[in-house]
Amino acid sequence: MSERVRLNPSLANGVLEAAERGAIAASRLTGGGDKMAADQAAVDAIRTALNEIPMRGRIVIGEGERDEAPMLYIGEEVGTGEGPETDIALDPLEGTTLCAKAWPSALSVISIAPRGGLLHAPDTYMNKIAVGPGYPDGVVDLDADSATNVKALAKAKGVDPAQITVCVLDRDRHDEVIAGIRSVGAKVFLIPDGDIAGIINTTNPEIGIDMYIGRGAAPEGVLAASALRCVGGQMKGRLYFRNDDERERATRLGVTDFDKIYDLTELASDDVIFVASGVTRGEMLDGVRWRGGDVETESLVMDSARGTVRRVRTRRAATA
Repeated sequence: MSERVRLNPSLANGVLEAAERGAIAASRLTGGGDKMAADQAAVDAIRTALNEIPMRGRIVIGEGERDEAPMLYIGEEVGTGEGPETDIALDPLEGTTLCAKAWPSALSVISIAPRGGLLHAPDTYMNKIAVGPGYPDGVVDLDADSATNVKALAKAKGVDPAQITVCVLDRDRHDEVIAGIRSVGAKVFLIPDGDIAGIINTTNPEIGIDMYIGRGAAPEGVLAASALRCVGGQMKGRLYFRNDDERERATRLGVTDFDKIYDLTELASDDVIFVASGVTRGEMLDGVRWRGGDVETESLVMDSARGTVRRVRTRRAATA
């Protein structure tokens, strides 16, 4: 089944092109204070690019349900209508506030897999915990408190807890998580937004983030899991519902066990191609750079089937 993605290089190239166009479109509005306009610009650019790719694509994670999103809605068909059947998860502008305020780490993110290869996560929250590659299975436990998880990871890494750094979204709901991390001497790396980047940062030792803990959007959890699948990281998540409407959304997407803990291989169950293009400069990627009549992007391209991770810089005419 996964061969359809792995053996078609044009898919990776097409998805990279789409993410780059989304990043460029959003960057034109960086710092402008209008996060909705920046997001819409990225949506428009990515949708146009996806429709140029020879595939029969289906959006499984996008801008929302059809009645809420005119484009890139869940269930929308994209591509030329010829070629492999694929499922696509995307966040055209991950970190809309980051872009609007010209803060670091805004991204355009797309993941593509064979049909059925990505969890159709409802637009709810998800409690998440993630670590990068190189640790024994089960080193982290979603049901354990943050202090316990820090100590377990430190033991597996062979270091003191004080040498562990945990990325957490800066939200009041995470006060207990943060206190637990600090109680064992570990460091907390707080981010204002953008937990896809926060989770992916655990895969790069040079950044110095060992673990991610916290509650963020469930769709972004699937995108982050796609990246982790490519490099052998670990992630677990459980849907978190704030009201009956969110439970109904989940039911419509086939969720029957509201307490289920999803493993990485359930969030992204087949081989994936994952692409993230920087909109604003962050720990992981440079942002879009305008150089006279040209524009330059930097992207991360991961392919789980090939086991490859590429960092791609592209320069093109600013009018392209």
